[in-house]
Amino acid sequence: MAVSGGFIEVKPGKVTVLADTAERAEELDEQRAEEARTRAHELMTKARTAESTDYAALAAKLEKELARLRVVRKHRERKGFAPRVE
Repeated sequence: MAVSGGFIEVKPGKVTVLADTAERAEELDEQRAEEARTRAHELMTKARTAESTDYAALAAKLEKELARLRVVRKHRERKGFAPRVE
């Protein structure tokens, strides 16, 4: 599962996650996540060159897409997992 935003609380015997978004591996499209990662990386490169204030937002977007890719690729290797195809 890919989660973003929110916070996590860890106590003995209990972990609580409150996230802004959570996506199951089966709901993720690897190709779309890869394309979004590429776009975010390209925009970050341009923003750095132009000294844009959007750099931090683009970095957060890139991290979100990387998390999606890690989740879908990890679960793709599990037996019986079929990635979503559109």
